[in-house]
Amino acid sequence: MYNYKELIVWQKSMNLVELVYKATANFPSEEKFGLTSQIRRSAVSIPSNIAEGSGRNSNNSFRHFLEISNGSINELKTQLEISERLDFISGQKLQPILNLCAEVQKMTYTLIKKYTKTED
Repeated sequence: MYNYKELIVWQKSMNLVELVYKATANFPSEEKFGLTSQIRRSAVSIPSNIAEGSGRNSNNSFRHFLEISNGSINELKTQLEISERLDFISGQKLQPILNLCAEVQKMTYTLIKKYTKTED
C-alpha cells in the first residue's frame, strides 16, 4: 500500500527508538529484563506497527495498526514517567523523548482521522 520508509511518521518514530535506547542504556542492571526491556519493546512497537500497517491492502487495516502504534506510545510514555519517578531518568533527558512522542502521536492521529473518513 505504502512504502513505509517514506512516511515521515515512521521516520520520526525510528528517531524515537534511537532516543529511547540511548536514554535507557544506563538504567540499573537489575532492570535489564524489567522496565528497560519493556520500554524498548514499546518504542520498537511504534514504527513496527506503522510499517506493518502500511503493507496491508486496505485503509482500515492501516488505520488499525496506527491505532496500535498510538497505544504503544501511551504505554511508552507511562513507562518513561515511571522511570522518572524511580530516578532512572532525569526530566532533562525525558522531555525531548516525550516531545517526540507527542509529535509522532499527533501524526498518527491525523492519519487515523484521514483513513476513518475514506473507504478502502
